[in-house]
Amino acid sequence: MSHIHSHDGHRHVHSDEDKKAVLNRISRAAGHLEKVKNMVENDADCAEVLIQLAAVKSALNNTGKVILKNHIDHCIVDAVEHDDLEAIEALHDAIDKFIK
Repeated sequence: MSHIHSHDGHRHVHSDEDKKAVLNRISRAAGHLEKVKNMVENDADCAEVLIQLAAVKSALNNTGKVILKNHIDHCIVDAVEHDDLEAIEALHDAIDKFIK
């Protein structure tokens, strides 16, 4: 099964496999962040907490890359084919916010 969303009237399809992969990554990062929270609550070594936070940040950044690649492969390809400049501009804005 696929999931469909739209940009300015154009419909875009994302596979269940892609969605499941992203959700799994997010769930793993959320679980890892919960462990970091427990580390702080249990007065874990600050250096270890920082290392684990870095791992969570990396996991989230990698998840963002996967979402970005899927978006380019599906939505932006379709936007280019339909001269949908608004979708391309929305991608530019999202990239600016994601990479700060």
